[in-house]
Amino acid sequence: MIGKLLDVRRSLPAGLAAMFTLAVVIMLSAMADSTMRPLPAAAPVEQFSAERALVHLKRFAAEPRPIGSPANERAQTYLAGQLRAAGLEVEVQRAVGGWSAAGLAAFGQVDNIVGRLPGTDTTGTVLIAAHYDSAAMGPGASDDGAAVAAMIETVRALRAGPGPRNDIVLLMSDGEEDGVLGAEAFVREHPLGRAGGVLLNWEARGVSGPSLMFETSRNNARLVETFAGAVPAPRGHSAMVELYRLLPNNTDFTPLTKAGFAGMNFAYIQRSSLYHTVGDSIANLNRGSLQHHGSNMLALARALGGADLPALAADHDVTYFRALGVMITYPGQLGWPLAVLAVVAVAGLALVARVRRMLSLPRLLVGVASAVVPPAVSAALAQGLWELLVSWRPAYDLMGGLLHRPWPYQAAIVVLCALAVLGWYLLLRRALGPAALLIGALAWLAGLGVLCAQVAPGASFLFALPALAGAVGWLGALLLRAPVWARIVVAMLGPVTAAMLLPGLTRDVFDGMGLALGGVSALTLALFGLMVVPVGELFLPDPATRPKRTAVLAVPLTALLLAAGLVAAGLVVDDFDADRPRRTHLAYVMDAGTRTAHWVSADADPARWTRQYVSGRDVSALPAGYARGTLWTGPAPAIAAEGPRADVLAHSADTLKLHVTASTGTRSVTLRFDQPITHATASAGRFGSVGVPITGTRTGTWPGEIRFRGLPAQGVQLTVRIRAKDRIRLTVIAETDGLTAVPGFVPRPPDLVAATREDGDLTAVTRSYALTADPLPPLP
Repeated sequence: MIGKLLDVRRSLPAGLAAMFTLAVVIMLSAMADSTMRPLPAAAPVEQFSAERALVHLKRFAAEPRPIGSPANERAQTYLAGQLRAAGLEVEVQRAVGGWSAAGLAAFGQVDNIVGRLPGTDTTGTVLIAAHYDSAAMGPGASDDGAAVAAMIETVRALRAGPGPRNDIVLLMSDGEEDGVLGAEAFVREHPLGRAGGVLLNWEARGVSGPSLMFETSRNNARLVETFAGAVPAPRGHSAMVELYRLLPNNTDFTPLTKAGFAGMNFAYIQRSSLYHTVGDSIANLNRGSLQHHGSNMLALARALGGADLPALAADHDVTYFRALGVMITYPGQLGWPLAVLAVVAVAGLALVARVRRMLSLPRLLVGVASAVVPPAVSAALAQGLWELLVSWRPAYDLMGGLLHRPWPYQAAIVVLCALAVLGWYLLLRRALGPAALLIGALAWLAGLGVLCAQVAPGASFLFALPALAGAVGWLGALLLRAPVWARIVVAMLGPVTAAMLLPGLTRDVFDGMGLALGGVSALTLALFGLMVVPVGELFLPDPATRPKRTAVLAVPLTALLLAAGLVAAGLVVDDFDADRPRRTHLAYVMDAGTRTAHWVSADADPARWTRQYVSGRDVSALPAGYARGTLWTGPAPAIAAEGPRADVLAHSADTLKLHVTASTGTRSVTLRFDQPITHATASAGRFGSVGVPITGTRTGTWPGEIRFRGLPAQGVQLTVRIRAKDRIRLTVIAETDGLTAVPGFVPRPPDLVAATREDGDLTAVTRSYALTADPLPPLP
């Protein structure tokens, strides 16, 4: 396109200079998004020090601390003590939290730590929140121990200077991993949870990377302005906000903002293969990520602590992103004008190209229609590659696409995207001409900008700005009377803009979603390719020249061989070892009525260690309602355990009231019903009660399920509304962490860790019931 429009014949130096420029822009953008340098313990007292925060992290995050566990209680005691020692007003809120999903109600007894630093002339509350519980499979040094340790160091630094104007409240919530139970209880029962204010929530989905501001409440204009101006290293962009709003995921941020808090949510997401595993450890935590979390936390605590909080209210969102290290923001209302302007600019470029006889209307229409092919093919190839990888190495499926060493596979996806884009361009270049292909590509980016302006305004800039810059750049190159080199520079405006935005988005998607959703990353890569491929005209002969057969075959064969080589390298490089272990699922289940026991694994292809416990697919002998999905099973020895009990307190046509108890040491119970349930209420004595509505049904098992985590010694009372039926079958599962109580159990070797499935690494003892209006005894 450059050669055709600017009357430049093939020019290797100009082409190399253009490609070098794009490479430099991508590299500088990546460097500008790096983490911070950790500060030592000797850093000035008014600064945040990762090394000082690490001292606290080592005291409570060296072992798993799921809700209701002894380690969780020890962490709560230590953290509350540290806040008291810092001079805060501290209370431990003990309550029952509740949450529901399709066919499921989850409850838990939570101990939220609430610390308050009163302001000198308060205009409201600044709530800093993170959860101190961890997943049962790992110590949670990053998720979310690092943020909790950062809160203690932040309070220390705040106390070293002038007191804040506004109240600073620290919420160290419990039960986040089991359904944001602590945050739900805080906003439902605690006065500070109902008072509203400005929220800063801190999370992690990996053990490394910059601290990203990935979610905000609605009407975020003043908050983003504060963020961009206050923190020393702002990271994140508004497309993350839009993407996260579309996902089913949630954090404590969700119930807190639903309760009226305005706020921002932060996380680091690199090396996510260790997320929710034993690898989420202090040894693997990137100290720079801890520093980034803490430096931003302290800066925002100071800025918001001294602000007029009501003045931060706004009536609109802003678009924000970084370009070469500079944070750019503009009102979200500009999304539509910029998107429309991009469409107008592309149409203007098409008109000028048509007037200059560089294309015809039919060729333009074909060019626009065909430009959808490279992104679609790229996405299909990336997803197809993932399916092949899972078929060759089934252990990848348990990792959800979050691999230890994904870079060879990511490089293979880059090559496949390049093949799709180049193949489209080279096949149609002679028939349609470069102008039709370029304008077709710009038309799709402009169209995506318009679509996002409607459904996800904060993401529109990713497409509208490159399309606008590209169209304006090419118009300038065509219309300006300037030396050829100057017109080439102007024509590079679109590719350079795309290079600042789209590769970074691709990296974020790879980090956050992994290869299981590699098609999304491939889509953004292909769109970047559409912007860049016209630069190839500086390397190509005149479009009228018929390419040689060898050249036509060489490009796809070379790309395919390179991609195959990268995949082969990935299979070698991304092997499992003690530092980067494979995941495997294993559980023990015993029917207390029959005293029969089994090992259970949900692995598609169990590891050698797992196969010593499971040998077949027969699930018929498992307790009724226990099996979920396709399982491997094997016989196991019985253990000395009484099992849970469910005593019927009342049973009407549509309501069932139960008192559920279990033996000492049981951390949680799960109840499964063979009928759908529509509402559930859990009561735990002086800790209170909570009820949640339930819609839909569970899949892969019985349709209704209730979980209670952190089971009190006296048990829990459950009231369930269930569709009327003469006979209801119920299975109660008492769950204890770990498998060491089972005779003959041998711990995993170092290259294996527990999978993240919630029923893994549990000793489960069940009891089944058949219930009618006149309760029957347990089934034999």
